[in-house]
Amino acid sequence: MAALIATAAMAGKASAQGVVYRCPGPPVLYTDAMSPKEAAEKGCRSIEGTPISVIAPVKPRVTTTPAPSTAGNPSDRVDPKDQKVRDDDRRRILEQELREAEGKLAKIQQEYNNGQPERRGDERNYQKYLDRTAELKASVTRQEADIQAIKRELSKLPPATN
Repeated sequence: MAALIATAAMAGKASAQGVVYRCPGPPVLYTDAMSPKEAAEKGCRSIEGTPISVIAPVKPRVTTTPAPSTAGNPSDRVDPKDQKVRDDDRRRILEQELREAEGKLAKIQQEYNNGQPERRGDERNYQKYLDRTAELKASVTRQEADIQAIKRELSKLPPATN
């Protein structure tokens, strides 16, 4: 388990440097230290756009006495002006994420080309083409779900006032 966590952590750091590949076999290997040709020969797949979860070990929290409840304490309330600033910041960030997600979706849809993406030179084997087509379809679906989630979050915010 620790090796998987370390491998996933390395993959997360490596993704900022280039394309990260997931290679099959025990142990599963995540790497960015190979060319696309080497990756294809070893049966590795690009994980570009695939979310990677890094799970850190959790230390159990031991408490002997329950924490005092602060519910209803007037000092815990946020000033309405501060809350408005927070809401405006959150709305701005979500709108920016929405624009980026929509741009990414448009790019993926263009490459997907309604299920008929252009064949690449490294896809002489038809199955490779079919695999890439399936990956693109999954990416489109995932991106559409992300956009819907961002829109749901935006709808939860109070209306913006200028």
